[in-house]
Amino acid sequence: MEKTMSGILIEAALKTTLHRLRDDPERGIRSLVDLGVRFSRTPVQQRFFRAAQTALEREDSPYYDLVKDLFSYADPDRLLRFGMNLGYHSCICGSKQIRDNERRLGCGIPWAVLLQADPEDADGFARYEEVLSEGEKLGIFTWLLHPSAAPEKVLDLARAHPNSAFFLLCEAEQLQPDLIDGISELPQIMPVLRWGEEREEGDAELRYARVPYCTWYSYGEQDLPAIRSGDLFLDAEQGKPVFTILVPQADCHEAVRLQTRQTVDRARREALYRTIPLELEWDGASIQQVIGGGTTLAGFDSEGHLLDRDGGVLFPGASLFTVGLTGMLHLASSGKVSEESA
Repeated sequence: MEKTMSGILIEAALKTTLHRLRDDPERGIRSLVDLGVRFSRTPVQQRFFRAAQTALEREDSPYYDLVKDLFSYADPDRLLRFGMNLGYHSCICGSKQIRDNERRLGCGIPWAVLLQADPEDADGFARYEEVLSEGEKLGIFTWLLHPSAAPEKVLDLARAHPNSAFFLLCEAEQLQPDLIDGISELPQIMPVLRWGEEREEGDAELRYARVPYCTWYSYGEQDLPAIRSGDLFLDAEQGKPVFTILVPQADCHEAVRLQTRQTVDRARREALYRTIPLELEWDGASIQQVIGGGTTLAGFDSEGHLLDRDGGVLFPGASLFTVGLTGMLHLASSGKVSEESA
């Protein structure tokens, strides 16, 4: 992607703001949000950043502690690159491409794609490489990679796409030296560790490597008391993750999802924790509103089949590797599998 004048200006302003964050977190984070207001292109984007300004009006906001935690270990240049990929390439430039391509193609295009990627051989890598290249042409620059094993095998995919932002979902015990070294060389990757017994050790290893990270937790009805009381987030913030992402279990009732979304929304509006809570489904939709078009999030299993919200396969007669990403998005919009696709 060629740098436009607006991109150059945004990167320069972001770089200045990030350096200010290290020296003066309170002033720096307010400047960062002001920067978001300045470059917002839609009323929804304006409301999003105005709400962030309100959350930062409290002098004792835990978000200031979050910034201090982050800059106590993270490489500012890495934050700059990931921020440009996620904020500029995906949410600004990518959103315009998405809206243009939706009108041209007549189908919904998500702002982010989840790939349960498992490129075990050269052919596997080539197949996923085609998917990412096609996605970037559509305007998709945010990818959630969830390899079934050996996450280091997907690093080459991220390396081949320096303008995209990658969230790498993995287990803490998978953070072996080779994987950490590979991640540390790729600023476009943000590791997301599954909540588990080994999480604290994984957090420490990533901080030592100066790599910012998130944590994710699969929640169900049994977790609702800890979510609503805030105990889950208070526990999560001890590991200093940037985001704590809640992912509903397949059998999670709609009422539980709704209460979780309401709790997450309140926690962010009132800035209650030193980590930013997210609920995957609801926030995927909210971010899509900020971007201003398309569908929320598309997920695919390791065979390239489109998944429903609970992980079930849609259109088993077609996959990313038979009809391509655009073809699968047409299927998702029409709900029909052609004879050619099948």
